[in-house]
Amino acid sequence: MELFWYIAIGLVLTVFFILDGYDFGAGIIHLFFAKKEKDKEVITKSAGLFWDSNEVWLVAAGGMLFMAFPTFYASVFSGFYLPLIIVLWLIVFRAIGLEFRGQFKYQMWKDIWDKSFGVSSLLLALFFGIALGNIVRGVNLGGVDNGVSVHEGHYFFLPLWDSSFSPLAEHPGVIDWFTIIIGLISVVTLAIHGANWVILKTNSSINGKLKGVIFKLNIALTVLTIFSLIVWQKVNPNSLDNFSHKPYLLVFPLIYLTGVIGLFFINKIKNNRHAFILSTLIIVGGITSSLASLFPVILPSVNDMHEHLTIYNTAASEYGLSVALIWGIIGFILIFVYFIIQKRLMSGKIDHMDYGH
Repeated sequence: MELFWYIAIGLVLTVFFILDGYDFGAGIIHLFFAKKEKDKEVITKSAGLFWDSNEVWLVAAGGMLFMAFPTFYASVFSGFYLPLIIVLWLIVFRAIGLEFRGQFKYQMWKDIWDKSFGVSSLLLALFFGIALGNIVRGVNLGGVDNGVSVHEGHYFFLPLWDSSFSPLAEHPGVIDWFTIIIGLISVVTLAIHGANWVILKTNSSINGKLKGVIFKLNIALTVLTIFSLIVWQKVNPNSLDNFSHKPYLLVFPLIYLTGVIGLFFINKIKNNRHAFILSTLIIVGGITSSLASLFPVILPSVNDMHEHLTIYNTAASEYGLSVALIWGIIGFILIFVYFIIQKRLMSGKIDHMDYGH
């Protein structure tokens, strides 16, 4: 049952980053490339019509995590308290940026909420990448200091950054040079995904320009990916062991590689849906490769005193997981029905759809 719920939560989180990821990406594109008012309106609409339904998947993942792996949930929500509060505020400001923009026709009012939408989207992409960087890097479980454990083995607390700014420090912070690299990969990936979404769903005047932007961002993503793999070996020399011990896991990096290579031909892709699928593969491959590299660990310990948190030592009781399976299936059905109806209602280009103006 632990494995089932691990896969289910991983699936829900991946769907969240695919769906809300294009919202984040659209915000980044809006911030840097939308200059005309008409383009700003349709790009905000391409995110605004979908953001609230997309975030249902994040709520679902949080509830499932609390149910299936309560020890892990308690550990990360206390240890990552500061960045989680920042993420919460960024989600709020992104949402009100979208909802408030069209309430008045004053240019200064629109500019304020445009910046709120764009900057919040950029920082959310960065912080979600930093969060992944913390997971694959590991944390000081138990708060071990000079060989003495200050807390219980599953507890930790991280400052936003450590004075050394190093992932190799005894007490690393949330933000260091390694997690920043993973954060930048997240920003570039979601910017590519958002650009593909804007091209797919709108007739924006910058659509032609965005294909060139995607190509350049894809070069940056390739360089960052190679660099991150090199430094990851420095941070955690055993990080790729799972792929050598279980070669079938290599299918996940291959999914990522397929998306990256495919987008180098973005200017030759005629069907915009295919380009969107390729950026989706990058997100799917990136998340699943990260999870596969750690499995069955879900939060590594950087000290030798406390064992890693895994899907087995953080799970709820077998009875609880079994009972939740019934309600989980019902919940999945409801979410998928909701998702299908919403996407059908919003199919095609959204330029002329109304968004509360």
